[in-house]
Amino acid sequence: MIWATTAIWWSVYPLGACGAPIWTPDAPGIHHRLTRLEAWLDHLIELGCNGLALGPIWDSSTHGYDILDHSRIDPRLGDDKDFDRLVAACHSRGIRIMLDGVFNHVSADHDWVRRVQQNGWSDPAGRMLKADPADAQGFSRFEGHACLVELDHSHPEVGDYAVRIMNQWLDRGADAWRLDAAYRVPRSFWAEVLPRVRSGHPDAWFMAEILHGDYAAIADETGVDSITQYELWKAIWSSLKDGNPHELMWAIERHERTLGHETPWTFVSNHDVTRIASQVGPRLAPMGLGILMTLSGAPAIYYGDEWGWTGLKEERAGGDDALRPELPESPQPLTPDEAETMRITQLAIRLRRTHPWLEAGSTTILHSSHDRLVWRTVEGGNWVQAELTAGAVQSLVISDMTGELLRF
Repeated sequence: MIWATTAIWWSVYPLGACGAPIWTPDAPGIHHRLTRLEAWLDHLIELGCNGLALGPIWDSSTHGYDILDHSRIDPRLGDDKDFDRLVAACHSRGIRIMLDGVFNHVSADHDWVRRVQQNGWSDPAGRMLKADPADAQGFSRFEGHACLVELDHSHPEVGDYAVRIMNQWLDRGADAWRLDAAYRVPRSFWAEVLPRVRSGHPDAWFMAEILHGDYAAIADETGVDSITQYELWKAIWSSLKDGNPHELMWAIERHERTLGHETPWTFVSNHDVTRIASQVGPRLAPMGLGILMTLSGAPAIYYGDEWGWTGLKEERAGGDDALRPELPESPQPLTPDEAETMRITQLAIRLRRTHPWLEAGSTTILHSSHDRLVWRTVEGGNWVQAELTAGAVQSLVISDMTGELLRF
């Protein structure tokens, strides 16, 4: 997948970004909201990105991860024609498109669940769902969420289903898949499923949501191309917030061990975590992105971070809503603070664009102390060096063999 080595992603949660109702019923019929994202594709390119990573767009009960039908676009977003139109608009601009594959669980309102409730586990649908005798209804619930029933990945039918769904949307023009909650799925399942999908789509790229563990070993055992780099995410905002780069040093050294096994999916915000601007404040938030751009991986910008949007995750029902806001129907004039954050974001992405070899570069720590961390990423005869200084006023200076490139 040569195209993936230069991918920089703009990540969007479609239901929120397109203004679809999440917790209240929509009006009957199909609502063509997905087309609203077309107005933002030129913004994506203006940022310096060339990939659009979409959150779930499938027919679901509420937030998109409680799937009702993987083969149907959520009517709150539109239909197949809206999807085809968005794919065409992306590809005409050289933008790759990633879809969110929810293959660990389905909605408690899914037809398979209802059939088992009505007919018992002897119904063929029972082979799709994972049982748990401790549950009042006998279903295994994803991380205790009553609304999410897990699939039984030990049955071949579930693998066949995942292959069929992935092929369906790759056939319609998707380029990549994010594998949601991949950490809950047996590694052997992905190792069996992904080669079958690749046989018909050799250029497809697969990124797995993994929270922690030995990323290199997981990649080797599953065959995925990329893994969510949550260790680096945590270290970036924590080191900036605390003014102590020690955790970042540890994470960079761990990050380096994955080189050659997978291309880490790197980020400072996403749809599941408190935004970087809320974690470290508006001045330091762009610095987090600058750090990201000096390290190997496939960097992703979560929509709104380029303007310094804030959003706090809360552990309650609807606690992710603040992270997933609606976009205007088209780009609007920016406030001075938004414009400045946008400018710095573009400069950071431009650095990555002009040093594309960073995607697979090898990073070495040159200096570490309680208030200063220096690292250098090298590939062939090329290098980029970053110096993070803590203290009362934190700073980040990035340079290469030509001299200073960026100062935060």
